[in-house]
Order: sequence, then structure tokens, then C-alpha cells
Amino acid sequence: MPNRRQFLTGAAAAATATAAPRLLAAGEGSSPADTTAAGNEAGPISELPNNPPLASKLFPPEHKFGVGGTQLGNIFEVTPDDEAENMLEACWENGVRYFDTSPFYGMGLSERRLGHFLNDKPPQDYLLSTKMGRLLKPDASVDSQGNWKGDLNFSYHFDYTAAGTRRSVEDSLQRLGVPKLDIVYIHDLTPGMLGDDWRESLEVARKGAMPELSRMREEGIIGHWGMGVNNIETCLAAMEASDPDVMLQATKYNLMDHEDALNRLFPKCRKNDVSVIVGAPLGAGFLAGVNRWLYSGGIPDGYWEKRDRIARIAHRHGIDLRTVALQFTAAPDVVAATIPGARNAQQARENRASMTAKIPAELWQELKSEGLIAQDAPTPS
Repeated sequence: MPNRRQFLTGAAAAATATAAPRLLAAGEGSSPADTTAAGNEAGPISELPNNPPLASKLFPPEHKFGVGGTQLGNIFEVTPDDEAENMLEACWENGVRYFDTSPFYGMGLSERRLGHFLNDKPPQDYLLSTKMGRLLKPDASVDSQGNWKGDLNFSYHFDYTAAGTRRSVEDSLQRLGVPKLDIVYIHDLTPGMLGDDWRESLEVARKGAMPELSRMREEGIIGHWGMGVNNIETCLAAMEASDPDVMLQATKYNLMDHEDALNRLFPKCRKNDVSVIVGAPLGAGFLAGVNRWLYSGGIPDGYWEKRDRIARIAHRHGIDLRTVALQFTAAPDVVAATIPGARNAQQARENRASMTAKIPAELWQELKSEGLIAQDAPTPS
């Protein structure tokens, strides 16, 4: 029986022969998602930036665009059920086929809402990722918790052991009510979440979660696994310790902050044949005009001025800031997708439209000449 690497190599050869990018899927018999969205005013979905076949010798989503699930979990404010459903419907109608979620997002709420939406969708038509690292337990005393708002009724504890990993995946499958998980990320294994002892948890994951996810990948329970974190050190450590397929890097590759990822993360990912998914490409709304940077609320020194300068340059070229920010994060060859969140249908449509807009090359040249983005930062062709 061929091992995983032999399987991927054989599949890569077949894909090269057909030159057709495919959806990554945990099960066999998967087919590419429909590339035309009926009634889509923005035009055919083929206008979205595509992944070159086998860019990382894996199976990236057909288009370099998806949607994150934090707003489905009531981040910052409550998202009504009908608004969440309409947002997902707008994504689907506009060709989005990659959906990311997590047990942590709203203490299970994001997974439940996404699973309800995907219930009548053929599993081969979408790419689904979730995360592990926290186990939820019912707790009627929990109302809002941190950035997660509403009557959540669940608490959690961290668990990066092998047993906790398998239980987390099984719990997610039940909350989602779906027959597959394409990607599972080890979530929030960072100093920001775990404090100074985070490396102890990393060691637990190295002995527990990482080999267990590799076993589940071999068993076909999941398709692929990786890290879902807001720092670079954890990604580098995981690639040294194990055999992940993909890194969901939130917060470290965007218009405001990207040089460290360019210099340290991307070269290592290329060397290890690991793809990158960019989370929080809009800085939790800051690059779409919201006066908040990421998840703590504080805005770093110089970010107001830098955002305003980029926005003015974009405006002179007839482009809005959100469009520049999203296309910037999708440009590197190692990036398989950028996945902004959306709270409502209008935001979902605007994000999708940004990915199909034509940005003049002169805009990128001006941003580099003004020192607003790195000279070696890839930009859309």
C-alpha cells in the first residue's frame, strides 16, 4: 500500500498531465467545485486568482480565496442567525468554496452554523477546515467570553495530547454534521494564548497532537493538517518536528506587517512543500476602514499614518484599500488562499469583488517606491 508521500507524488503526476487544479478533500472520488456561480454579477468565478497546478505539490483550493468563520462565532458583537446564514449563502453564490472555522469561535457556535449551511451541499464541492487544541464543555454560567459575545453556554480547556486531538476532531465532526474534514489545524499554540509556558505545550503537541493528526490523515479521517497560529516561531518549530501540510498564518502576512513572513516563514514552507493560508488579511477590519487592529483593540504606532498613505495611493488609482489588502495577501506563490471574514452578505460580496478587480501595476510600484510594502513582496501580475 503506498504511503502518503507516494500517494501525493502519484497524484501530482496525474494532475500535471491534466493541468487541472483540484479541491483538496479528505475522501476519495472528489471533483473540482463548479467554477461558475449562477447570477453572479461579478462575472465567472474563473476571474478569481487561481492556484497554479501543484504550486506546493499538494492539492490547494482551486481559487486563492475563502472565508473565515470568526463572525459566525460572534466575534466582537452578536451576529444574528439569519445574517450569518445570508453571509454564507452570498459566499456560496459568488463561488467561495473554502470555509474555515474552529471550536473556539463562539465556543462551538461557528461550527454549528457552518455545518447547518453545508448540510445540503455535496462534500466534494467544498473545502472545509477546522481546528483543535481546545475541548469544550457545557457551562451554563458562560455568557460572553473575551471577544466572543452572546449566550455561549460553553467553556473550554487546552488539550494538545493525542487523546484530546482525536476527541476534538470527533466533536467537530458532530457539531458540523458533515462526513469529512479536509484540514485540521493545531490552534493557538502561541505565547499570546498560553503565556511563557507555551513551549511546554508545544512539546506536548509534538508528542501528541502532531503524530495523532498524521495517523488520522493516514486513516482518511482528515485530509491534511497544519498549524493555525498568529506567530511564526510555532510554524517553524512544527516543520522541524513533524510533517505538516499547511500553515494557517493569521496576522503576520498583511499590508502592515509582512517582512518577517517573507524572510523566515515562506522560504521554510517552500523547502518543506508546505502551503500557507493567510488569515486575518484585513487585520480584523482595520484594512477595511474599521478602527481596530486585530483582536486586542490597540493600534500599533505608525499604523494610522501608513493605512492613510496606502489608501490615498489606492484612491488615486481608482482602487479601494480593502481590494489592495486582499490581493496583496494572495500574491505569493506559496499562499494557497487568503480567507477574510465577513459578518453579512454585503461584506461577503465586497470581499469577493475585491479579488476580481484589476489593480494597475503602477499602484504596486508606487507602494514600493514609498516604502509602504517590502521591495521583494510579491504582487499580483
